Amino acid sequence: MAKVIEGLYYSESHEFVKVVGNNGYIGITDYAQHALGNIVYVDMPEVDDDIEIDEDFGAIESVKAASDLKAPVSGKVIEVNEALEDEPDLLNKDSYENWIIKVELTDTAELKNLMDAKAYEEFCAE
Repeated sequence: MAKVIEGLYYSESHEFVKVVGNNGYIGITDYAQHALGNIVYVDMPEVDDDIEIDEDFGAIESVKAASDLKAPVSGKVIEVNEALEDEPDLLNKDSYENWIIKVELTDTAELKNLMDAKAYEEFCAE
């Protein structure tokens, strides 16, 4: 079973959100990085871009496939994980530690649409 961390919010498209104050760190889950295999490229938005819930904000390419990144919440991008530009495989090493973007959340009520760790584990087991 892929690693799932308590206290994070999870989407059906396998992104997570770690909320710290009014900010959200968005990345892919351990389940997603296992499914993708060796990650070779991460396409990220620019700082100050606005992302909208359920809209694509980037993409991940692996030796197996390319996959769009879907925004689990809306917000303004305030930081991108620049380390992923040179080392995209950091997502394979620890996908939770190596978030992709940090956003200022525009509507914290959107978090209610996401799954907690228990619900996400059950979703992945289906």
